[in-house]
Amino acid sequence: MTTLRCIQGDITKLEVDAIVNAANTSLLGGGGVDGAIHRAAGSRLLEECRLLGGCPTGDARITGGYNLPARQIIHTVGPIWHGGTHDEAKLLASCYRRSLAVAVENHIKSIAFPCVSTGVYGFPHLPAAEIAIAAVNDFLKSESSVEAVIFCCFLDEDFLIYQKLLNQS
Repeated sequence: MTTLRCIQGDITKLEVDAIVNAANTSLLGGGGVDGAIHRAAGSRLLEECRLLGGCPTGDARITGGYNLPARQIIHTVGPIWHGGTHDEAKLLASCYRRSLAVAVENHIKSIAFPCVSTGVYGFPHLPAAEIAIAAVNDFLKSESSVEAVIFCCFLDEDFLIYQKLLNQS
């Protein structure tokens, strides 16, 4: 059975098989968690990302972890919030499902997610957390090879939301 939990902290410090990067479509680094992961992983990550040719919103790609404790990084591109009228919920759920599918394909047993799309992309925190947990739970109904899923929250607000939602399930 897969364990789901939330922690508050820096995703770049986690010792898991893979961390998920909330990337932009170029995969070439940016702000927030994306920038932090690129800085912590080192320049070889950017070199590998250049070879991938980007990633569409709602999908995921995998690279090495380089200087991170995590051996791999799964990059997913979340939707930019436009008021909920441009399939944002569907695309965000796809980020979590596709990241987990990539994890399974690569024999990853432990994975940590940031709060995808809630930073500069503006997705409201509570619905984003509800979508994330529901998508992960739904995926895990038919896939048991992933042993641990961690929601790594940087902000107090997100940590409290995830704690509450996970305690209710």
